[in-house]
Amino acid sequence: MPVKTRKVPMRMCVGCREMKEKRELLRVVRGPEGTISLDRKGKAPGRGAYICKSEACLAKAVKQKQLERALEARIDEEVYQRLAEEINADS
Repeated sequence: MPVKTRKVPMRMCVGCREMKEKRELLRVVRGPEGTISLDRKGKAPGRGAYICKSEACLAKAVKQKQLERALEARIDEEVYQRLAEEINADS
C-alpha cells in the first residue's frame, strides 16, 4: 500500500504575491476586538494575512498598503516595527 502524503497548506504573501508553504510565512491577525498582532502559532481567531520573513516583502506591503487592505483595518506604525523586529530576529 502506498504511503499517504500530507497536503501542505499554501498561503499567499501580501508583499510579493507568491504562494508559499504556510509555515514559511508570518501571520498577522486582526482579532475580534480589532487589535492587530502577530500570530506565531497560526491559529488565533480573526482575519489573517501572511507575509514572507523578508524585509523587502514587508517594505512592499507597507508601501502599497497591502497588509491594511488584507486585514480591512488601519495599521499603526508600532505593528510594522514589531513585524520588522520579528523578521530581523528570524534572519
